[in-house]
Amino acid sequence: MASQRKKQKPTIVLTGVNGRFGRMLARALHRDYRLIGVDPRGARRLPRDVTVHTIDLRRKKVEDIFRRNRIDAVIHLNPTPEWRGRTSEHRNIAVLGTQKLFSYCAKYQVPKAILLSSAALYGAHPDNDQFLTEAAPLMAGSGFATMRDLVEVDMFATSFFWKTPEVDTVILRPVHIVGDLNNGVSLYFKQKRVPTLLGFDPMVQVISPEDVVRSVVLALKPGLRGVFNIVGPAPLPLTQLIRMTGRRPFPVPEAVARSLIGIGFGVGATGVPSAQLDYLKYVCMVNSDAARDQLRFKARMSIEETMAPLERRRPG
Repeated sequence: MASQRKKQKPTIVLTGVNGRFGRMLARALHRDYRLIGVDPRGARRLPRDVTVHTIDLRRKKVEDIFRRNRIDAVIHLNPTPEWRGRTSEHRNIAVLGTQKLFSYCAKYQVPKAILLSSAALYGAHPDNDQFLTEAAPLMAGSGFATMRDLVEVDMFATSFFWKTPEVDTVILRPVHIVGDLNNGVSLYFKQKRVPTLLGFDPMVQVISPEDVVRSVVLALKPGLRGVFNIVGPAPLPLTQLIRMTGRRPFPVPEAVARSLIGIGFGVGATGVPSAQLDYLKYVCMVNSDAARDQLRFKARMSIEETMAPLERRRPG
């Protein structure tokens, strides 16, 4: 009797695969999926069975990947905002790259497209509801140009969701991802002196990268589509989160903070630009009922486990 032909794994295109989170996601997926990574930074410390194309999303060679392979899903890791400010190149990579990628999803009839966005795009404002739903407007771009690019990417994907129903589009908006990462929030908590604003102590939601990886895996379910806020353990005051890392809050009057942080930001002394200080003042928390009910997602990591990678290492 002839041996049964081995079933081919579904094929996923994963952008941003060379970032720390991208590598974590690749390790979670590669056994069940054939992964094709796209990242202009190349590849390092990835499973051997992950194929990586060192190309920019805006290049025509990206379309060759779709033309030569039957792609079952695309996972687009939206580039995180660089606190050093916005450039025209950043906008081109973030916005035009996303537009190209999603156009290939439509052209080559890719069944699933996932964008990893951010709940921070709702913005921190004094008049925010306590818990924002997915219907809330994305207001973060009003004071920070790089965030405007990411808002534009999210809004483009949302528009694609409605205009291209044949592609099951999923937009994930996780709260602040903290851990062994180089994103702005993790770098903020890792500072020797963690600045806060005198008189303000907002409630903050954080989530581990491990839980965000789980949400992406769940989003691959066939037929699932929509926009989902992704939350971790119960929120805590900012100062309490800082103390969990073994550090102390460093309260500064707002006027002084805007001046000092602006100067420090320019020389790399802090991970928070002055335009982002509203997140140290006001609440930006989200409701996750849709993710619970439709995605069947619930964070597994406790707040202690989530903050543990940020704990200050003591000598000896």
